[in-house]
Amino acid sequence: MKVLNLSTGFKPFNSSLEEIESKSFLFSGGEVHIKLQDHAEEVLVSARLNDSNEVMKLLLAVDALRRNGSKNISVFIPYLPYARQDRVMVGGEPLSIRVMCNLINSCNFGKVYVFDVHSEVSLALLDNCELISNYSLAKQVLSNHTDYLLVSPDAGALKKIYKLAEALAYQNDIVLCNKVRDVSNGKIKQITVDQDDLGGKDCFIIDDICDGGATFVGVAKELKKRNAGKVSLIVSHGIMSHGETELVDWIDHIYTTDSIKNDSSDLISRIPLADLIEL
Repeated sequence: MKVLNLSTGFKPFNSSLEEIESKSFLFSGGEVHIKLQDHAEEVLVSARLNDSNEVMKLLLAVDALRRNGSKNISVFIPYLPYARQDRVMVGGEPLSIRVMCNLINSCNFGKVYVFDVHSEVSLALLDNCELISNYSLAKQVLSNHTDYLLVSPDAGALKKIYKLAEALAYQNDIVLCNKVRDVSNGKIKQITVDQDDLGGKDCFIIDDICDGGATFVGVAKELKKRNAGKVSLIVSHGIMSHGETELVDWIDHIYTTDSIKNDSSDLISRIPLADLIEL
C-alpha cells in the first residue's frame, strides 16, 4: 500500500509507507487540475477538505488513481465539512451534510476514516465509515495532570464526554454547562454552570470544534467566577476563524490537532495527528 497526501503540509500517516507524489494547480478559469507521479493497487489518501477546491482535488485524484489501476482506495478526512449542517431548519435550505456525503460516497472508498466528527448523522450517511475518537488527544494532553475537572460546554457535548471520561478512567465530577441563545440572532444570552465552587481545580473544556470561540469564552468566564484554576480547551478541530484575540484573555491554553492547519502559538498547541492515530 502507498499513501497519497493531497493537502500541502499535512502528512497524518506516521509510517514507513511509500508516498505517491502529486502536482496540482488552478487553471485561469478556476478549475482544479492534478497529476499523479506514481500509482499503486492499494492507496490510502489523506485530504483536508477546507474548501471546495480541496474537495474537487480529492474527487479528481480518485479518478486518476482508478485510471492508473488502483483497486482499493481508502481516505482519511480529519475534519468532515458540513457535519454541523445535519438538518434542515427552514424551508428552502439544503441538507448540506447529505450533499457532502454523497460526493464522498461517489468515490466508492474501501474505508472512510473521520476524526471526532461533529454529528452522528454523518456516520449514517457515509459508506464504509470508521470514526476515530478524540481519546488519544485527550489522553496525551491530560497525561501530566492530576485532580482536574472535565467540562462539557453544552448539552450537545455531554454524551461524548461521558464516553471519554469512561475511557480515561476519570473519577471526578463532570462539570455541565449549558447555553441559551437568542433565536432572533443566534447570539448566546446566558451560560449556566451546574456547580457553584470548583475548588481551584484546573478545568479542561472538551469539544470537537472551535470556530469563533464565543461559547468557550463564555464558559471560561463562568468557570472563573466559580473559583476555577486554569481553564484550558481540548478541541479536536481548531478552526479559530476569529484568531486569538477573543480567546487569549479567558482561555489559558488550547490543545488541538493539525486537522485544519499547522500553526501554533503561545496560546495554541497543535498536536500532529500522525502522533495520535494509526490507520
